[in-house]
Amino acid sequence: MSANYLLISLPKSTSTDERSLGGWLQTNINGGSVEVAKHELPGFKVGTLDSLVLQSEELSKVDQQLYGSIGKVLDIMASIHGESDVSHVAKQKVDGKYVDQFLETFRWNTSRFRLDKSIEELIKLISSEALNVDNDLRTTYTSYNQAKSNLAAAQRKQTGDLSVKSLHDIVRAEHFVLDSDHLQTVLLAVPKSLYESFINQYESLTEFVVPRSAQKIAQDSEYFLYSVTLFKKYVPAFLAKARDAKWIPREFDYSEEVIAKMRDEYQNASKEELTLKNDLLRLSKSAYSEIVSSWAHIKLLRTFVESVLRYGLPPDFYCYLLKLPQRAIEKSKQELIQRFGYLGGNAFSTDKKGNIVTDAKLHEYASLVDQDYEPFVLYEISLN
Repeated sequence: MSANYLLISLPKSTSTDERSLGGWLQTNINGGSVEVAKHELPGFKVGTLDSLVLQSEELSKVDQQLYGSIGKVLDIMASIHGESDVSHVAKQKVDGKYVDQFLETFRWNTSRFRLDKSIEELIKLISSEALNVDNDLRTTYTSYNQAKSNLAAAQRKQTGDLSVKSLHDIVRAEHFVLDSDHLQTVLLAVPKSLYESFINQYESLTEFVVPRSAQKIAQDSEYFLYSVTLFKKYVPAFLAKARDAKWIPREFDYSEEVIAKMRDEYQNASKEELTLKNDLLRLSKSAYSEIVSSWAHIKLLRTFVESVLRYGLPPDFYCYLLKLPQRAIEKSKQELIQRFGYLGGNAFSTDKKGNIVTDAKLHEYASLVDQDYEPFVLYEISLN
C-alpha cells in the first residue's frame, strides 16, 4: 500500500466559506480525482516570533529524522520477512488503523501531548519518545543479526565438510590418549588427494610422533579425518608443518563437557535466533505505530508553526490533506500554485505555465529566494 498526499494550510482569507474551499479542491485538483480530508489545527501556545523561527528549524529537523526512522523500521520489517515480501507493509497499523486511514482521520492526541504545554516542550516530548523507541528497535535488530550470524555459523558446522564441521558427533573417547602427562592426540582433516603423502610422512614430520598412531576416524567426499598421537612438547611444531603440507588441523580438546556444549550449540543458537526474531517482529510493529504517530503529530505542529509565520496572528487558517496518485502529485502542486500563488507576495509569482518567477523588484535580493519555496504552507507526504 502506498499513501501519497499533499498537506496544505491556507489562511481563511482565501475563502469566505470553508465548504466552498473544500468543494473547489475536490472539483479542481487532478480533475476531481482526489480525496479531501480536513484537519483541525489545535490552538497551540504561541510564543515570540524569534521562538517560532527557532521552533520551525527544529521541527524541520525532527520531521526529517522521524521520517528516516519510519524508513528504517520498514527496512527492518522487509529484512525479517524477506526482501521480496512486501505484503507485510500493507498490514501494518498505526493506533489500530491502516496508515492511510490513520492519516486521513488524524486528530491531535491531547491526552498524551497536552495543549497547555509550550510548543518547545511538545517538540521535545514527542521526539524523545519516538527516538527512544527507534533506539530500542535498532539495539534489538543488532542483537538479532548477531544471533542470526551465530546460527549460520552453527549450521555450517552441522553441514560442512570435515575441515569445518563440528566433530562432537564424530569423535569418541577411544580416539584420544587422555589423562597423559606427556602424550597428546591431535586431529587432522587430510585431503583425499594427499592421503599417501600423509601416511608416508606423518611419523617423521617432527620428533617423538608415536609410530603407527594415525587412526582414520571418518571420511567424506573431500577429506579423511585422522588422529595422531605425539609428545606434547612437539605439538606446535607438528601442527605448523602439517599446515605446510596442506593437512588441516582441527582444534579439539576432548571432554564430555565440551561434547555436551557443542551438541547444544546449534539448538541454543536456533532458539536464541527465534526468540529475538519474535521480539523484533513485535517491537517493529509497535515501533512503526509509535513513530508514524509521533511523526504525524510533528507534521501537524510544523504546519501550525509555519502557518503562523506565513499568515500571522491570530492563527486562523484551514488545513487539508489531499490524497492523490503519486503520478499526480506534481501536477496537483501546480494547480494549487495557480490558484493560491498570490499568497507568496513579492517573493513569489508564476508565469502562464505555473513556473516560479522571481519578482524583478527584488533586484539584488532575488538570488536569496529559495527556488523550492512555495507561496503557502505545502508538504508532500509519502508513506509506503
